[in-house]
Amino acid sequence: MRIATEDARILLTQVMARLGYAADDIPPIVEHLLDCELRGLGYGGMARAVAIAERIARTGQPQRPIAVTHETPVSARINGADHIGYVVAQRANDLAIRKAKASGIAAVAAANTWYTGMLSYFAEQAAAEDLVTMIASNASPWVAPHGAAEGRFGTNPICYGFPSQGQPIIWDIGTSNIMHAEVLLARRLGLPLPEGRAIGPDGQPTTDPDTALQGAFTAWGGHKGSGLGLVVQMLGVLAGSDGLTPELGGFGYLIVAIRPDLFGDADDFKRRVSEYAGQVRNARPLDPSQPVRMPFDRSFAVREAARASGGFEVSREIVDKLNTLLAA
Repeated sequence: MRIATEDARILLTQVMARLGYAADDIPPIVEHLLDCELRGLGYGGMARAVAIAERIARTGQPQRPIAVTHETPVSARINGADHIGYVVAQRANDLAIRKAKASGIAAVAAANTWYTGMLSYFAEQAAAEDLVTMIASNASPWVAPHGAAEGRFGTNPICYGFPSQGQPIIWDIGTSNIMHAEVLLARRLGLPLPEGRAIGPDGQPTTDPDTALQGAFTAWGGHKGSGLGLVVQMLGVLAGSDGLTPELGGFGYLIVAIRPDLFGDADDFKRRVSEYAGQVRNARPLDPSQPVRMPFDRSFAVREAARASGGFEVSREIVDKLNTLLAA
């Protein structure tokens, strides 16, 4: 079904209020979920709100506040106190931006959180402030290392963001062949998973979402992607998480933000990034009907089209579930 963006915003805001989120914490959650939808990543949008409700039903809202436990002019550590990552990571991002703009570089770590969302959402905010970012977030052990039949690291997104003279250059990937949210959405909708994305508890390939959730997802890129996933897991440890985090809890988030003028003229840096991006896009494609893109090009174009149209497509089952939550 098609839903107007403003109607989706109202529905998500009402759901988050019903779940007990503080008024100040609702906009960071809602706008993040909407950005996923507008960029065509529906599994991380309104469907994620259903998963949030299920998690809160199991654990309740945390009783302790988010707190900065250690701070220097160029760094900070945040205890998320089991608050949702959309809020915790946003606070870490805001703090990293402020410190990097003041001091030239900043590293902010957050731990004891969950569902940090799209790291590109945060990288885009930093790029708008002319900052280069490196961001990583670990997660529950849903993904099997290369050659293993059991999960040992999360879907573990890693992201780099660069300001330019136009739209930013942002590379944001999960290090598994499928995201946890995609598997949950497939289960809700009764759909199979693509081949090669998951294994069951017996170590055999599966396309059944329930079996995959009992087993593990496969690592992206074989041993190379598996290694990257392990690195992200350990960066989460640097942020304060355990190596093996609990189910949907205890995640770590790390952002490093750099002001380009530490190394030279910032405007010249952005110009050279833009020139290079143009050179990449102008590379001769293997298929003339498929021009070469820079990272973030697709997301940016899809979001602009969705904004212009005023809405997006979403599963009716997901909207019905959210309305049921409000009526309960």
